[in-house]
Amino acid sequence: MNKYNNIISHLPYKSSFLFIDNISSLDMDGVTGDYTLRRDSFFYEDHFVNNPITPGVIITEIMAQIGLVVLGIHLITCENSDAAMALDKGSFPLLTATDVSFFKMVLPGEKVIVTSKKQYFRFGKLKCLIEMHNGAAELVAKGIFSGIIKNAVIKSKAE
Repeated sequence: MNKYNNIISHLPYKSSFLFIDNISSLDMDGVTGDYTLRRDSFFYEDHFVNNPITPGVIITEIMAQIGLVVLGIHLITCENSDAAMALDKGSFPLLTATDVSFFKMVLPGEKVIVTSKKQYFRFGKLKCLIEMHNGAAELVAKGIFSGIIKNAVIKSKAE
């Protein structure tokens, strides 16, 4: 197991909506990770019938999970050693802005590699330049992503 993959356990995604297989590098300035799209993923059944193509929203989600959420969790936990425990108790990422350009299709079974470079992290907001490449090192998509990690406020029905 890769030394960076423990951060995946802090992500608030499970099962069919976790789009990270491996984190290959991670530091205070960026992250690189990969994901292989499962041929039996739910979104291929209808997008498109008899000609499955990965939807742009899924490509964007993969980029956000690896490039923004993983890096954000790393930055927060490095700043505060108690933050790792707090992240497991009701924290969730909010993608606040994206500006993504798409250059290639991604087909079922393809492996994609996401690289993110931090633009800034201040006042709890993270902004990154994120690129996705396919296995042939061709640029699939790139964009600027911004987001924050918020703590969920859970109110009882009595309130």
